[in-house]
Amino acid sequence: MSHVIVAGGGAAGMMAAYAAAECGHRVVLLEQNEKLGKKLFITGKGRCNVTNACEREKLFENMVSNPKFLFSAFSDFDNGQMMELLQEAGCPLKVERGERVFPVSDHSSDVIAALTRLLRQRGVDVRLRTRVREVLVERGEQESNRTAVSQADGKAKVKGVLLADGQRLPAEAVVLATGGLSYPTTGATGDGYQMAGELGHTIKACSPALTPMETAEDWCASLQGLSLKNVALSMNCGGRRIWHGFGEMLFTHFGISGPLVLSASSYYGKCKDKDQVTAVVDLKPALSAGQLDRRILRDFEENRNKQFKNVIGGLYPSRLVPVMIGLSGIDGEKKIHEITRQERERLGSVTKNLTMHVLGLRDFSEAIITQGGIKVKEVNPSTMESRIVRGLYLAGELLDLDAVTGGFNLQIAWSTGHLAGKSIP
Repeated sequence: MSHVIVAGGGAAGMMAAYAAAECGHRVVLLEQNEKLGKKLFITGKGRCNVTNACEREKLFENMVSNPKFLFSAFSDFDNGQMMELLQEAGCPLKVERGERVFPVSDHSSDVIAALTRLLRQRGVDVRLRTRVREVLVERGEQESNRTAVSQADGKAKVKGVLLADGQRLPAEAVVLATGGLSYPTTGATGDGYQMAGELGHTIKACSPALTPMETAEDWCASLQGLSLKNVALSMNCGGRRIWHGFGEMLFTHFGISGPLVLSASSYYGKCKDKDQVTAVVDLKPALSAGQLDRRILRDFEENRNKQFKNVIGGLYPSRLVPVMIGLSGIDGEKKIHEITRQERERLGSVTKNLTMHVLGLRDFSEAIITQGGIKVKEVNPSTMESRIVRGLYLAGELLDLDAVTGGFNLQIAWSTGHLAGKSIP
């Protein structure tokens, strides 16, 4: 039985503490906030999209960064096992559109309460308002405090943690699960990156992900608050499509947001030429270009003597009509029978290719997750143990792992946390 310290009381940390205690270890869970799961509390707009009920193959399809690294973690503890664990702990779940999983109550607090019960039942010593400043290691007879440990130095081994108040807590194993940089109001500071870096780990540049986009077009702001459902969105980089999805989006005062946009934002960082990124919306994805043209032609033939602005309301939400008139280049006062074939086809083209130029992403204060982090090649995927420091385990958002929206990022946290806790000898 080892003495285990878990730094971080979020999704990955709670799961790591539970799994380690389940294996019989003495576990202390340290959380700097006044309660566990503070970020978990606000996920899914307070409803907590726990995971996604899709098949395992689809889990991998929705991973953005380093999906192969997660093979062992998902094999050890997948979405089905997570759902079963929560329901057995007294948190009934439901599956909604897109196979997203939520608590039946629609309260994230019920998820946190269930996990807290599991920790209590397993005897985990939870210490709140306790911040870890440093992971302490030793190399042979020599201590290494705030000194980078070479990857070649196989003697480096965890010996405990140093708290912010100067207290030292000994441990045979430490799980670092302090989270990323997203939602700083929940206490996210990125301390874990600094601690891992001081121990010799490589930290890939971090950027906000699953976050709204700022666009160049003024008409986006004029549509602030308008939600579009059942549309398709593509993200293009230098004319090449790098992501495509179907669902819902929202216009804002600075650009665009909503589930589709958040997922697309995770691919923004993959584009090297940020000046050439566009978001292209297909307002009628169920219709081919030819089918849409025939639909428009039918509407035109039935309203030949009406003005253009009074006919296209059946194609778009009312607030979008003035924008589509402007983008089509057709005078709104023009009679339908005066519209040329070229103008009609241009209207169809704009409908299938509503294009916005992406200026950038919103910052970490609006990002759901962090993209980047600890280089996964320096972590054993079969155990989540550091390849640099023995007895150091890494889990959750700290790692260079991320996925699109839909509960997939929380599943990364559950799976990597569980594998880390379970793997401690």
